[in-house]
Amino acid sequence: MSKHTMNVSLTSELEEQVQRFVKMGMYGNQSEVVRAALRLLLEREQEREARLDALRRDVGEGLVQVLDGTGSRVTAGDFKTRGRRRLQG
Repeated sequence: MSKHTMNVSLTSELEEQVQRFVKMGMYGNQSEVVRAALRLLLEREQEREARLDALRRDVGEGLVQVLDGTGSRVTAGDFKTRGRRRLQG
């Protein structure tokens, strides 16, 4: 893996946090902190994309059920309750 140099501007608060991580020994240098942060951001984005894909799949299945008459009616309240349960589970 080749490494490239990039200049990044941080707020003073973020710079202090980076320095704190290094001083605590959590990371060897500032670059390691930034790389770890970017890896977490990428992981979070992948998880978001996976959730969106699942939602799109569920919506597509629901539309098919509506169009072919196999779906069941759900009140808005029931829909919200089910959604809240899914979020908690």
